[in-house]
Amino acid sequence: MEHLLFFIAGLVLGAVIVYLINRFNKKDIEKTFSALSFNALRNNSQEFLRLANETLARQAQSGTGELEGKKKLIDQSLEAMKADMKQMEEMIKKFEQERSTKYGELSNQLENTAKTTNRLQETTGKLQAALASSKTRGMWGERMAEDVLRLAGFIEGINYAKQKTLEASSTRPDFTFFLPQELKVNMDVKFPLDNYMAFVNSESEADRQAYRTQFIRDVKQRINEVNSRDYINPEENTVDYVLVFIPNEQVYSFINECDPAVIDAAMKNKVILCSPLTLYAILAVIRQAIDNFNLEKTAAEILGLLGAFNKQWDAFKNSMERMGSRIDDASKEYTRLVTTRTRALERPLA
Repeated sequence: MEHLLFFIAGLVLGAVIVYLINRFNKKDIEKTFSALSFNALRNNSQEFLRLANETLARQAQSGTGELEGKKKLIDQSLEAMKADMKQMEEMIKKFEQERSTKYGELSNQLENTAKTTNRLQETTGKLQAALASSKTRGMWGERMAEDVLRLAGFIEGINYAKQKTLEASSTRPDFTFFLPQELKVNMDVKFPLDNYMAFVNSESEADRQAYRTQFIRDVKQRINEVNSRDYINPEENTVDYVLVFIPNEQVYSFINECDPAVIDAAMKNKVILCSPLTLYAILAVIRQAIDNFNLEKTAAEILGLLGAFNKQWDAFKNSMERMGSRIDDASKEYTRLVTTRTRALERPLA
């Protein structure tokens, strides 16, 4: 557009010069030519400056519209980031409250555990004479297991199920504990104590030795029975071990004294013999695993929020860099128009 204007102006100026040469004398021609040259140059300079101003105004208007759009996008991104940060702050506050509560509960649980352990040791000695029948011993075993579960903070229907038949078979364990990632571990509380009770009540050393041998044999047989059942079943998402509850610390210690290899043999057969104290320890590990799993899940959510924040922040920085680059380019172009071009046009007039 600019070249076309200069070209037309040149043609008009040439035509005027030829016309004046034919009409006026040399002196008049020189005066007229000087005046026309000055006027043409002045008009061209004014026209050029007007075009430059119009071009800069259009660029400024376009840049303003783009800046408004970018500003709106940035505001939207900042609002989203504020919402995410607020959500993350609320989650952190919730974690702090839960942590304080759990520490207090843990202290109380440890104190209650010490008291309950003493009561268990006193009670087991008194129950020996009362547990004469196998049916009574079975009910007592379940009751002892439930006491340990309550002590560990387990709730039926949430942390474990009782007497629930397995779907893949007709087997029905006494207790089924729920682990993270939908895993399960089964426990049987029926334990042979007839020969042990006979050993305790016997006065003859020969009888005591016979009952001791028979009791260890009963224990091994019970381990084989549990191992032959479907307590360990991948279709039920069970772990590779099953628990057998021994409802008396003295009985558990007696097994270790008579034949320490029994517990190791049970482990090889994926059967874990548990006294009340060892069951409580196992349940504590299960509970901690559940808490850790929930904590990892929540931590993953926090990391997801942080990842989204970083993504929005990177987009914000990139937008600001592009906007700054365009502002720099517009500033450089404007400076070039009002300095270099203006001086180039004014130089012939000096």
